[in-house]
Amino acid sequence: MVLIEHQSLPQETRRILNGVPALIDKTFPLPGRFRFKLPADVAELSRLLTSGRGERELSYLGRPNLLSAYLRYFMPWNLYRLCRLLPGLDITLTAGDRITDLGCGPLTLTAALWICRPDLRSVPLEFNCIDRSGPVLEAGKKFFAALTASCGSSGGLWKIHTVRGGIEAQKSSTGRGTVRGKPAALVCAVNVFNEMYGDISRARGCNAEKSAGLVESYVSASAGILIVEPGFPRCGEFISQMRTVFLKHGRYIVSPCPHDSACPFPGGKKHERWCHFAFETKDAPPSLHKLSLTAGLPKDRAVLSFLFAGPKVLQEKQEETERVRIISDSFSLPGGRYGRYCCSAKGLVLLTGEKKTMEKTTSGELLDVILEKDKTDAKSGAVVGVQENKEK
Repeated sequence: MVLIEHQSLPQETRRILNGVPALIDKTFPLPGRFRFKLPADVAELSRLLTSGRGERELSYLGRPNLLSAYLRYFMPWNLYRLCRLLPGLDITLTAGDRITDLGCGPLTLTAALWICRPDLRSVPLEFNCIDRSGPVLEAGKKFFAALTASCGSSGGLWKIHTVRGGIEAQKSSTGRGTVRGKPAALVCAVNVFNEMYGDISRARGCNAEKSAGLVESYVSASAGILIVEPGFPRCGEFISQMRTVFLKHGRYIVSPCPHDSACPFPGGKKHERWCHFAFETKDAPPSLHKLSLTAGLPKDRAVLSFLFAGPKVLQEKQEETERVRIISDSFSLPGGRYGRYCCSAKGLVLLTGEKKTMEKTTSGELLDVILEKDKTDAKSGAVVGVQENKEK
């Protein structure tokens, strides 16, 4: 299964995404004084979300100019990333299922599912969307209504419930997350935890322990959990820590991990490598690229780190060959060969092959490989392998 494709997005997904910037302008008309300052507002919001996070107030998106910058820059890029990720995940939803979105922002995950999973549009689903910002929730409902209408639908089969407040506050007297009716089949937290913590991976994983417990308070043992964070080193380290906690709690890690052994890419100061996935953005909306360039934030590539955990049932894997996940770009090796690094139960694997074969293999792809007995890469220490049935 390809997790994040290097090829173009499906035609319908790309068409809808290309129309998102114009749809936002139509849905949220921008006064002239904000239009002129938009690139500067985008740059300032980017600073507040990164190096200036200490200056950021909890209600920062209550400021009209910053909300406008978020809707016009950050939301479309987040939609693009999610539309790359979601179709490759084994997210199975049936009629009546509930999805709880923690720190949902302007309903970005809900909108992304609508855009990239057309098979779900005819399935009655219920979304429980929680965020501390009232203006953001209102903007999300307004945008989702405009999005579904632009696709020729009222979106009526998807029931959207918004809850204003911090995700820690949404618990019932039983200690479980507030979900009126049945528990969620899927709980998601997209770009949430890196905003909650000044140092997302600090104190030997205490943030991961706390976050895993918080997320699991919203779901039953049979539900899926999706965590998505930016592809920065500290976020990759946090994702690895969350993986450790979920495994300890008995959850099966569906993706991206091809195994449930120790993570070979834990990040942190002692490790140069962290788990993240990168892809080119050539098929992102042209007007979004233009705004990004004007704001001094061009995006030729986008990166993310994520974890999709399944039910609390560890499933036995019966595989005849070693299963690996591609986690790097293609690079040249001595002797005219090319390689890509992979994650596996045996740790780091160096997949080798001809240039054409390695370049056709995509970031995030899950493969069965044949490991070369007693052979390791002198530079990285990785076990060396070749793609099964690809080269003889």
